[in-house]
This record gives sequence, C-alpha cells and structure tokens, in this order.
Amino acid sequence: MRRGGRVAACGMISQYNLEEPYGLRNLYCIVAKSIRLEGFYFTSYMHVYARFEEEMAGYIKDGKVTVVEDVVEGIDSAPAALIGLFSGKNVGKQLVAIARA
Repeated sequence: MRRGGRVAACGMISQYNLEEPYGLRNLYCIVAKSIRLEGFYFTSYMHVYARFEEEMAGYIKDGKVTVVEDVVEGIDSAPAALIGLFSGKNVGKQLVAIARA
C-alpha cells in the first residue's frame, strides 16, 4: 500500500463460520506507512442508500466504476457458489445463471 493509504473493511463473510478467525499481522506496516484501517457495517448507512444507488448508477453508466460479477452456470453450481462466498473464493457479485434469455 502507498503511504497514507486507506483500507475500508466491510462484511467479512469469509470469516463468519471460522472456528479461529484470522488475526491482524504486520501491524508495523500500518504504522510505518501511516495507513488508516476503518471498519463499517452497511446498516449504519441505510438512510443514504437510495442516494447512493442513484449516484452509483451514474458512475457505472459513465464507466467511472466497473462492476465485477462472478457468474456460475446452472442450478447445480449454486451450492458451491454459496459455499465459496463463505470461503472467499469469489470476487465481486456472485451470480448463478439458471437460464439465459
């Protein structure tokens, strides 16, 4: 990370069912590079969600933000896709394509 970088931590679904969650390591790097780590939970921001959706839709339309989708094919792939959410195997929005139009 760059000096003065910022890390936003949200969700952490891959940690939900671990018997021993991962701990922080290399804290010295955070101090040495003046990195800021801040956790947040989405329910704290529900009051601004409608505005966020509207603004984000504009960014996506203008190409300022790229949507990443992890698509698996068929209902038979759904269980593995769900398990992958909890183990950190997917990147972006996990989708299961049941049928193509």
